[in-house]
Amino acid sequence: MKTYKGRGVVLHTLKYGDSSMVVYLLTDVGGRRSYMVQGVRSRSGRGSKLALFQPVFPVEFEGLESSRQQMHRFREVRAGFLLRDLPFDVRKSTIALFMAEVLYRLVRESEPNEALFDFVWNSVGALDTMEEGVANFHLWFLANLSRLLGFFPGNDYAEGDWFDIREGLYTAVRPLHTSYMTQECSRILDALTGRDVRTLGALPLRREQRVEFLQAMLTYLGYHLDAVSAVQSVHVLREVF
Repeated sequence: MKTYKGRGVVLHTLKYGDSSMVVYLLTDVGGRRSYMVQGVRSRSGRGSKLALFQPVFPVEFEGLESSRQQMHRFREVRAGFLLRDLPFDVRKSTIALFMAEVLYRLVRESEPNEALFDFVWNSVGALDTMEEGVANFHLWFLANLSRLLGFFPGNDYAEGDWFDIREGLYTAVRPLHTSYMTQECSRILDALTGRDVRTLGALPLRREQRVEFLQAMLTYLGYHLDAVSAVQSVHVLREVF
């Protein structure tokens, strides 16, 4: 058995048998990986481990890899850092659910991606501690995640531009096809991309603007990656924000 140490962010869990589960993580050591966790649902005192495997919870672990087993296992696992608000604030936990589902559907690579992992890890910490701008966080996350997935606008924004989803470019003329963002959504995309997360509270957006931009970003990502169209938590997100 080969052992290794790493950090991870929880993306998804599946019940396995009566007392075990499969945990999908975005890790710093190997991209997306799945881990078999045995006895996590048993009554022998180990049930507290369930609390570690909630959407986007950060963990540190010592992993076990065997050529005879398809899934990795944990020799040891613990919280990566203490979460203060996220588990108890319905707004933040709703965003966490959305983040985890989007990442689970979009990230398939089993190779390390330092920039992506650091962005996700730091985003969890930022969401947990932020006091202003929470309602804009999921929009900021999607805009900047698209950059790390390689779908960054290929030119600079100018006032009044439209964003052409097919070409990945801002344009002064409305595209003749229907795959584009409105001028307002294009402005919001530019305002969010590369923005310091600590300044989200200074970005005034109405509820209808957030709903429209969220749909525009999902359409943009869905144009490149079909999996995002199946995101279910977006319905809850629209109710909360």
